[in-house]
Formats: sequence, C-alpha cells, structure tokens
Amino acid sequence: MLTVGVLSACGSEKSSQTGMKLVEDGKFTFASSGEYNPFSVTDGDGVMTGFDIEVAEAIAKELGLEPDQKRFKFNSIVEGVKTGRFDAAVASHTITDERAEHVNFSTPYYYSGPQIFVRPDSEVASLDDLKGLEIAVSKGSTYAKTAQEVTDNVVQYDSDVTALEALAIGKHDAVITDFLTGKEAIGNGIEIEGKDILGLSEQAVAVAKDNEELLKKINEALDTLREDGTLKKISEKYFKEDITTNPEE
Repeated sequence: MLTVGVLSACGSEKSSQTGMKLVEDGKFTFASSGEYNPFSVTDGDGVMTGFDIEVAEAIAKELGLEPDQKRFKFNSIVEGVKTGRFDAAVASHTITDERAEHVNFSTPYYYSGPQIFVRPDSEVASLDDLKGLEIAVSKGSTYAKTAQEVTDNVVQYDSDVTALEALAIGKHDAVITDFLTGKEAIGNGIEIEGKDILGLSEQAVAVAKDNEELLKKINEALDTLREDGTLKKISEKYFKEDITTNPEE
C-alpha cells in the first residue's frame, strides 16, 4: 500500500511539474466523433482510426504521453473539453469566434472548406440556388450557419456521411460539408456531385481555456510534426495530397 501511494504521488507530481492539466497522468485523453470518415471512423471493436486519430497519436508521442481516444458525439465535444472531461479535441473543429469563447485553439493542423453537394440530376450550382430549399448538415458543425443564410429549412444529422447518404437516395436538396469528406464519399461510390466551394477554413485542436501549458506543448508538437514531415505523411496516406499547409500562403 505504501509503494502504491508513493508511485501515485510521483505521478501527480510529474503532471504538476509539466504544468499540463491532464484527465489522467501519463495519458493524452482526446475526443473525436468516430463518424467522420476519413478523419475518424469506428471499427467493429469500437476503436477509432483515421486522419484525426493519427494526428492525435503523433501529438501524444511528442508530448511523451500515451494516447487515450474517447468517442463522443461531435456537437458535444467542445463542451466536454471545456468541462475537463477530455484533455483536448482532435476532431476536425473549425476555428470560429463562437467556439473560441469556450475553448482555446492550437495552430491549424489542416485546412479545408465547405462545399455544396447535390445529386447528379440537380440544377443547383451555388448557394444562391439553394434559397428556400432543404439543406442537410451535421449537428454541431459550422455549416448550419452557412445554410441558414439562404433557407430556414435546415436538417441536421449526427454525421456528414449519413447526410450525404440520405442526399444520394433522394432526401433533401443539398448537403453542405467539408469538400474532403464529400470527395471521400464520392470515391466510396455515393452518387453525388460537388458544386461551389464556399471558402477556406482552419481546423485545430481544442483545449480548455485554463490549460495553457497543454496548449503550448501541443503547438510545439505540431511545429515539430510539420517540420519533420509527419503531418504531410499522415495527410498523404488518407487524401493522396497534403492538406496540412495553408494553400493561400
């Protein structure tokens, strides 16, 4: 019992010395949805894999911590980080002013943008064409706000892929989602087409506002992973291209 107590104390002291506030000593507890292929997808054993997951695991390695993945509904992940349920979210969160009121964001680890997807027989090409029509998006995403600019008829799904699948079988007039997700869905045989791309967005790791040292360490880890080519390698594995550098620079 004494030995266990000493070891526990050492573990707590180590965590305190690093300045990082961790859910569990020695672990990087991160959340992702597991419903956003190819960024995070869940296998039959409940284990998540994908681009976000490998980035999180690479960050954990740089931090000298064991990665501990937690699957959680996308629209509740930020709140989970804010309240200390997770150390961080590595879940393709776009940096927005609204989210930044609740959590802090790392430097971006990839860049993307929202795109309109429709069925092949649709005449829709732009956001203006969708005025008053029905648009589907994923819950908790920034795409609902974009859709609401042109219609009050916005349907929300638990995942972008489910929304795209529904679109392909005749539901809704369009889906707005990340162009990489749509590209992946088309590659997997879902019969949809991409139309206008609606801008560039930055995706980053979310950390609680009172966990400044962890955020600093994550940013340092991301700097290293960019410089040594790890982020590029992970990106090319899933997308056959590098989405981790700003295309506007």
